Amino acid sequence: MAKRSARIAAVPKPDDDDRVKSLESRWKAWDPLDGYRDQAYVRRVKPHSENQKVLMQAIREHCLTLALGPAGTGKTYLAIAMAVEALEEGSVARILLSRPAIEAGENLGYLPGTMEEKLSPYLRPLYDSLADRLGGKRLKSYLADGSIEIAPIAFMRGRTLNNAFIVIDEAQNCTYGQIKMLLTRLGWHSTMVITGDPDQSDLLSGLSGLEGIAGRLQTLDGIAVVRLTDSDVVRHPLVADMLSVL
Repeated sequence: MAKRSARIAAVPKPDDDDRVKSLESRWKAWDPLDGYRDQAYVRRVKPHSENQKVLMQAIREHCLTLALGPAGTGKTYLAIAMAVEALEEGSVARILLSRPAIEAGENLGYLPGTMEEKLSPYLRPLYDSLADRLGGKRLKSYLADGSIEIAPIAFMRGRTLNNAFIVIDEAQNCTYGQIKMLLTRLGWHSTMVITGDPDQSDLLSGLSGLEGIAGRLQTLDGIAVVRLTDSDVVRHPLVADMLSVL
């Protein structure tokens, strides 16, 4: 027993500096696609509520759909699932996903690395949804050949997106001018879905343009504005309860 205790005591323990260096090295080597299992779900996504059913039908029937609702209602996941479905069926030639690079109430300062490395943390939710529908290997293949493109809002100006399925996520963090610019990117044989929660904007009060854009567009034919509610939340049941009182 004494010998065993002596051996354990002889093993050097890493100090705090070593732990910090280890964490830094792991963070710098982080890849947004690392750790995903190579799996794919061939079954179609099914709606879990009436409003989700309305949203999926609206996306199928309209070139432009705005999905507004609280967190956890499946807005982004359903949009990406239908985008993957369209790509797999050959209805579109590519998928383009975009979201604003804005922190949720924090300022992380300048991030190290290349442009892709700087943007990866902001775009991680999109990678998560894509990997869940495609698996890591197929997702990497689609990203490599350009069939799937993930880009920040800032790089969308001047583009015309033909034969594509476009998903604009977290649109509540876009100004009126930014959303107007994004809407005018829509090209021939394309579908665009804009998702967001007007009540969770990280912009200064009055700067978010999502609600104003939705109010103006809902009167136009060919455009669907679908509003989901707390009853459509598919996360932990407490999420819906909290949203009802917060």
